[in-house]
Amino acid sequence: MRVAKVEIVVNGTRQPGEVEDRTLLVNFLRDTLGLTGTHVGCDTSQCGCCTVHMNGRAVKSCSVLAVQANGAEVVTIEGLAKNGDLHPVQRAFTECHGLQCGFCTPGMIMAVVGLLEDNPNPSEEEIHHGLEGNLCRCTGYINIVKAVKRGAELIGGKS
Repeated sequence: MRVAKVEIVVNGTRQPGEVEDRTLLVNFLRDTLGLTGTHVGCDTSQCGCCTVHMNGRAVKSCSVLAVQANGAEVVTIEGLAKNGDLHPVQRAFTECHGLQCGFCTPGMIMAVVGLLEDNPNPSEEEIHHGLEGNLCRCTGYINIVKAVKRGAELIGGKS
């Protein structure tokens, strides 16, 4: 076992630490930093529950080693809200009931934020394509798609 030093800016705060070189980013976030909003679902990068933003891009943190994130800026679901105000996509998921059990919701929201940053006004087909890497086992995605559309409206100031 080799130990590596890392320094990752997580939700705007510099987080130095030592990790085994095989430690996944998701485990660093959850076990070392206590940021348990990032969920572990499948450990195979299929479900998207562990989605975070790294250097402005949505990534599945179960497929990134903590040492690969060394020097990076990472935003988790806990970092989206600002001064107690939910991010527009978080508000949209609440308003549109875009969750059922809630397990996939943090990763889904992080993926949607990334989608809307790349495409502020996606078509329904583009929404479905943008959510392909995130699985929800409870819903039929109808309210999730509504939440994406509502999030786009809130971000675009159409509300």
